Amino acid sequence: MKQRTFLALGLLVCLLLAGVASYYASAHPDGLEHVAEQTGFIDSAEDSATADSPLADYSTRGVEDARLSGGIAGVVGVVVMLLLSTGLFWGLRRRGDAADDAAAEDAPSHADSRG
Repeated sequence: MKQRTFLALGLLVCLLLAGVASYYASAHPDGLEHVAEQTGFIDSAEDSATADSPLADYSTRGVEDARLSGGIAGVVGVVVMLLLSTGLFWGLRRRGDAADDAAAEDAPSHADSRG
């Protein structure tokens, strides 16, 4: 399997999991919320600084269907992480190539000096 085909299939699987499998995700709170509810200190919790963002709380603001909202949020999350990680890896690779080129220029030549 070619690398491009492998990466495309991986992206497709990630998008399907984020967009479709989120439909079947549990509606129960995560572990910390569950413990906070059980022990009675859930009322002391404060909202996150990002609570008003368009993708807060695993949903998409403005989409009324909860399952569709979660699926869209998952797909957007996958795409954003793909863009960020691709940019990071691309930048590091370019930086590494530049460092290799500079090292090659500074290295002494191994040309045959027999005269």
